Amino acid sequence: MPVYEYECGKCEKVTETLRKSSDADAPIVCEHCGSDKTRRMHSVFTAAAAAPKRGHCAPQSSGGPCGGCCNPHGSCST
Repeated sequence: MPVYEYECGKCEKVTETLRKSSDADAPIVCEHCGSDKTRRMHSVFTAAAAAPKRGHCAPQSSGGPCGGCCNPHGSCST
């Protein structure tokens, strides 16, 4: 189940809650003031990227750890 954020129309604080996607747009009770005048906020999805494998370098505009030799796939060409 995803986590959704809701802003309270009374105290303007944000409450996060775990809910089914089918219930996402239904208001919740504000955990700060008890008001039911909440609305779902648009949230940003994030994901962590895996670190490059040892022996590989990541493309960097500053030349990278091996002098800018990285190809588009992140493996060193030297």
